[in-house]
This record gives sequence, structure tokens and C-alpha cells, in this order.
Amino acid sequence: MGFTGRAILILGAVLCVASPAAADAVAEFYAGKQVRFVIRSGVGGGYDSYARLLTRHMGRHIPGKPTLVPINMPGGGGIIAANHVALAAPKDGTILTMVSQGLPIDQALGLNTTLKADLRSFHWIGNMSAANQVLAIWHTSPTKTLADAQTRETLIGSTGAGSISTQLPALLNNLVGTKFKIVIGYPDGRDVNLAMERGEVEGRGANPWVSYKSTSPRMVAEKHIRPLVQFGLESDPEIAEAPLFLNLPVAPENKPVLEFMSKAVMVGRPVATTPGAPLDRVAALRRAFDETLRDAEFKKDAEAQRAEIDYMSGEQLEKIIADLIGAPPEVLARVRNALRPNDQDLKALAGAKPTKE
Repeated sequence: MGFTGRAILILGAVLCVASPAAADAVAEFYAGKQVRFVIRSGVGGGYDSYARLLTRHMGRHIPGKPTLVPINMPGGGGIIAANHVALAAPKDGTILTMVSQGLPIDQALGLNTTLKADLRSFHWIGNMSAANQVLAIWHTSPTKTLADAQTRETLIGSTGAGSISTQLPALLNNLVGTKFKIVIGYPDGRDVNLAMERGEVEGRGANPWVSYKSTSPRMVAEKHIRPLVQFGLESDPEIAEAPLFLNLPVAPENKPVLEFMSKAVMVGRPVATTPGAPLDRVAALRRAFDETLRDAEFKKDAEAQRAEIDYMSGEQLEKIIADLIGAPPEVLARVRNALRPNDQDLKALAGAKPTKE
């Protein structure tokens, strides 16, 4: 784990000193307050572990040193938490959240009518990780390679319809001819892991490889899971046996879909505060986030829980999300078609049964 030289330079550039009067006003506001950190999943998953890591350290870097309190709000692949933060939560800088990675794609494509939040209106604080996502298969599954998945029906567990764990296997079905049956509706990723262990499903639709190492180290160490495909802009050499989605052979007209989704994966563990939060408090939260990720105690804690940190500033994150949602209509139309699970490829959780050989 560690910062690249590029990240350190960017981080140094964005750290700025507020005027004493503005800093005093922000400190006066936060002094003695609680800042609630809304977590889009249940306790114990990747989003939860990264969010709780941040809440343990960020408070001492916010002027006034408020207490950060984690609040789990699972459901809908992160849609419930995002809607709450956008529409119901106080707009005063006392709310933070880690948004589901797949929701910018969901909004860009209009995939789920239950998503009422406009992510472009969120104030983006920063990104903790932009690690590659993997579609992983349980070690007992007869599906060993991507070629196997193109000839054999394989049950893949996912969370909500708006989650990237549903989007990525659907994408593979539509673009490269895999035969994944997507079992949608598990409360969070931890439940999908348990379903793999119990034999309910044979794999998990998406999760960062670094998150597996952090929250499920036994699965990695004992080779209980096998990365089948990885998603990102560059291949992770640690899982080089898994082909990079961006390099898979597809029809030329579908190449923009691969590029769009590979860029979207960079939105890994994005932290935001509510629309309408005062800009001086937003600036203070961004500085606090930046300082926290440089903090020696934070880095030691991150190493202890095997959480790999790849810094991205709030400004960079805001631009990526705006670019995804504002992509050209013809690109979005092609991505929308590629991400849509076919009826025959989609199973409701209640009726799902593992494939028998």
C-alpha cells in the first residue's frame, strides 16, 4: 500500500489554507457535533470496512473535531442510502456517505426508476480506492475460465438492480456471450460470499480484489475464489490470470462500451456530502479527507486491515462522475443495451437454485 508520486503531487496541490475567519466559522459549527456517515451496505462488507476506517480518523482533521458516527443503511444496491442523503438528510455538512460504485452508471443510463438522487448535485469529498473490480468464481464451480462461462450456465450472485455486481455480469453476457444467470437481491456482498460458500451461487458479480483481501482474506489465502475477469483501465499484475475486460475482443462498435465501463470502475469507494451543503464546510471536509489519507495513524490502521488506498481528490471524482453521466447519447444508448440483463439471464433471489452438473 502507498501513494504514487502522482497522487502525492495532486494531494499537495489541493491542500489549501482557508482564511482565519472562514476556518473559525467552520470550527465553531462542527465543535461538539456528530457527523453521521451513511454506509450503503450492512456491517462487515467492503463499503462498511472502508467507511469505518475513514470515520475512525477523519474527525480529528475536521475543524472543531466533531465525532463521526457510522450508520448502516443497506438496500437496493446502494439506492436507499443515496436517496436518503440526497432527499432527506440535513444539508448542513453533518452527513457523509460512500456512494455505491454502480450508481453513476445507473443514473447516466436511467436504469432504475427508484434512484431519485442526482449524483451531480452531491458534493464529492474524495475517493479512497480505484482498485480493479473482479468477477470471482467459487473454487468448486466447473466454470474455470471465461471460455467456460461462454459455454456453461453459471449462477452469479448480486445485490440490487443498481449495483455494479448486477451490471458487470450482464455486460459480459451481452458483449462476449457468457451464460451467467444473475441471482439478484442479496442484501450486500457479504451475503453473496456466504451464498457461494453454501453452494447457492457459483460466483459474485463484482467486488474489488483489494476488498476481498481486506474483508475476506481467508477466501484469498486458501484460494476459495478465483478471479475470472477484471475490470479497470490497467491489468492488476497480482491477478494477471484474469483477462482485462478492456482488452476483450468485441465488435468495433462496442469498444466505447468497454472504455466507458472501464473508466466507471475508477469510481471505487467515493465519499460525498449532501447537495446544498455550505461551500466552506465542503472545502473543510475535502481538506480533512486529504489530510486523513496522509495521516500516519490512518495508514497504519489501513495496513492492519489490508485496505489498499488509492487517493483521488474530490475535484477529480466530481469530474469523472459528471463525464459519465454526461457522456454522448449514442454511447449511453449502446452501454444501456449492453448492461440490460435479459429475462432469461435473470433470476429472482427467492427462486434461485444452484446449477447442478
